[in-house]
Amino acid sequence: MTMPLVRRANKADVPLIVAFNAAMAEETEGLSLDPIVLQRGVEEIFRNPQHGFYIVCEIDNVVHACLMITYEWSDWRNGQFWWIQSVYVQKEFRQQGLYKQMYEFIKTEVKKSKGIAGIRLYVDHNNDKAKEVYKKSGMKKSNYELFEYIRPGNTG
Repeated sequence: MTMPLVRRANKADVPLIVAFNAAMAEETEGLSLDPIVLQRGVEEIFRNPQHGFYIVCEIDNVVHACLMITYEWSDWRNGQFWWIQSVYVQKEFRQQGLYKQMYEFIKTEVKKSKGIAGIRLYVDHNNDKAKEVYKKSGMKKSNYELFEYIRPGNTG
């Protein structure tokens, strides 16, 4: 196996990102996402990059993992946080360092920019495997809890 290559995703990656997001939602939360809404949501990032961007990890020119970065402005730090979301690594490629490679890529990008304050993510409280991966990557548990309101009709 050749070394994984991490890069920013492009429009050609959309079908695979959609499939990965659907698989991740089913696997981690038992959710069946509306495929039309999901497709439009992934495409929206490429139409309007102010929402964020995707990172993919490929081996031998085949993508096996992805994640999305979205943005949050912090007035306290006068900088932007990058939020890691929609992390997915194909089952047969787990525990081979693909997430770590993507995380290191993101950290390098953050270190290059003075306008980015840090990296954050949220994880389902029952997803102990993911929590261990994030801890091993050097992330620390925040003292914040997540609260949300989801408009009726939206799932996930």
